[in-house]
Amino acid sequence: MDKTDERLISALRHNARASLSDLALELNLSRTTVRARIERLQARGDILGFTVVLKEDVLRDPVRGLMMIGIEGRGTSRITRQLQGLPEVRAIHTTNGRWDLIVELGTETLETLDAALAKIRTFEGVVSSETNLLLATKKDT
Repeated sequence: MDKTDERLISALRHNARASLSDLALELNLSRTTVRARIERLQARGDILGFTVVLKEDVLRDPVRGLMMIGIEGRGTSRITRQLQGLPEVRAIHTTNGRWDLIVELGTETLETLDAALAKIRTFEGVVSSETNLLLATKKDT
């Protein structure tokens, strides 16, 4: 899987119903190329299917947390791409100060969150992290 495939998957994660033409425009590729890449990703088993994400799915993760990540060297772009592929990741923020990234995570259970945290900590270039659980939300936009 190359960077173009990763960008395509990211666009599909954002809107799996996007037309081939819209995806082609967004990725600066031809419609034929987008179709061929999607078909290849499906044939290889990288894309197993398409799904619907309901508002409730996004808003009601029983376990939510923020993971602050310190990254060695210039690995932020690579690690961001890896994070985008994890289903537990809800948002990725760049920041200033002590941490390089702040990642919003949402899962069904503490065990699933723990597994996601463990996986992220194994990414090459992640040198430190700190995680805080979100207990209650007083205001949401």
